[in-house]
Amino acid sequence: MNAWLIVGFAGQIVFGMRFLIQWICSERKGESVIPLAFWYCSIVGGLTLLAYAIHRKDPVFIMGQLFGVFVYSRNLYLIFSKKSKQYKN
Repeated sequence: MNAWLIVGFAGQIVFGMRFLIQWICSERKGESVIPLAFWYCSIVGGLTLLAYAIHRKDPVFIMGQLFGVFVYSRNLYLIFSKKSKQYKN
């Protein structure tokens, strides 16, 4: 097993963990929630998978991961912007 295969599997594991985290948090609250850890796992897993996709030179995989990382980053930005505004008021 080469290092890039390990990177690919690691990215997939981190990326998949976000669903487990979201499920556990939702079950605890008794409603659908998306915790902050979901977005962090999304970014870390997405970036890791993006690195793997670039190494594999797979344009479809690269485009999908680039778009995803943008969306995850934007969600974190919106979360922290809202929190920042709440602290100022």
